[in-house]
Amino acid sequence: MKIFSQSLVRIFTPLCILACLAGATAGRSAAAPKPEFRTVTISNIEPRRDTTGAIVDAHDGCVIFANGRYYLYGTAYGKSAGYSINNRFRVYSSPDLEHWTFEGELLKSPPDGVHYDPSVVYNPRTHKYVLWYNWYPKLWDGLVGVAVSDTPVGPFTIVNTHVQVTQAGERPGAGTLFVDDDGTGYYIYTAIAQDHAVRVERLTSDFLGSSGQVSDVLARGCEATSMFKQDGHYYALFDKTCCFCKTGSGARVYVADAPLGPYAEKPNINRLADQTPIVAGQQASIAMIPTPGGAALIWIADRWGSRPDGVKGHDFQFWSTPLRFDHDGNIVPIENTPQWSLSVRVYTGHFSHSKKPYIWPKKKDPNPLTIDPCTRGPLAPEE
Repeated sequence: MKIFSQSLVRIFTPLCILACLAGATAGRSAAAPKPEFRTVTISNIEPRRDTTGAIVDAHDGCVIFANGRYYLYGTAYGKSAGYSINNRFRVYSSPDLEHWTFEGELLKSPPDGVHYDPSVVYNPRTHKYVLWYNWYPKLWDGLVGVAVSDTPVGPFTIVNTHVQVTQAGERPGAGTLFVDDDGTGYYIYTAIAQDHAVRVERLTSDFLGSSGQVSDVLARGCEATSMFKQDGHYYALFDKTCCFCKTGSGARVYVADAPLGPYAEKPNINRLADQTPIVAGQQASIAMIPTPGGAALIWIADRWGSRPDGVKGHDFQFWSTPLRFDHDGNIVPIENTPQWSLSVRVYTGHFSHSKKPYIWPKKKDPNPLTIDPCTRGPLAPEE
């Protein structure tokens, strides 16, 4: 492999978090204003808050950059233990990664079930924003759902609650979308019934289903998948199942010359020599952030159990400094940095926020869990 850049990826590559770059110029005139940049500070020791002062409740999701703004998607857990039919997908927007506005919830009237892992990309062919997500009518009977919207804030209209991926009968688990340079979409996900086997699957051109083309199994016993492309090579990241673990999980790295592989394992970037996680978090996604020198790849992880007030929806997220690569193409291990700064592209135009963010009413769970499936301890009734 050729020598990689020191700290920033020099090309913009579509993936879960920045596939919308293809749509960033859609509908805009040729006389678009020159991009502006400003140095912002990312804190891993303070909760991220929205413009009202409320702590941002968006986990196991992704960040995309679209039409000059940033959009943070995630699962909102509120005061639940994380297994509620009241889990819902939310989106926040920001001009600069520091100031976030709640734009509403994503799905219109989702069916009863436990929802996780929203992943949003822009389809350059259909000009639609596409949401894929993992959900369970009953834990852990996994299904994959897909929904679409004309805008990044939705709400998204559900197209299919039972996408026929190749492993649809094997209880599919969490997954993440990736869009290649040519506009082809992929989904990297796990099959629970096959010991959480990880595969990469090619999508149809509209991103609403599977093409039936799928990779071999990359690994088993894993979850929390992400995928990106750098300098012509495809990187897939994930690690051992974590189940809201406070200790965190690692980040195995697999690299291939084609999206469907074959993949070769590289060094883990979130484990010390004794296998202890460097950061006590579980990977959520990898964000591609535009900077004056190119695109910076940011590793995002959820720090389960980190909330000081006991509210699950207030668990912290960890955002790494830009990923770096060595001369062999290996990702340099992340550093547990409490706070850091970066010059990023900022939005300076007028933006019309959702006047009344879409929110669906809380439901009474007809079959609430009484035992935590992770810790096996008793669960308090949902508030």
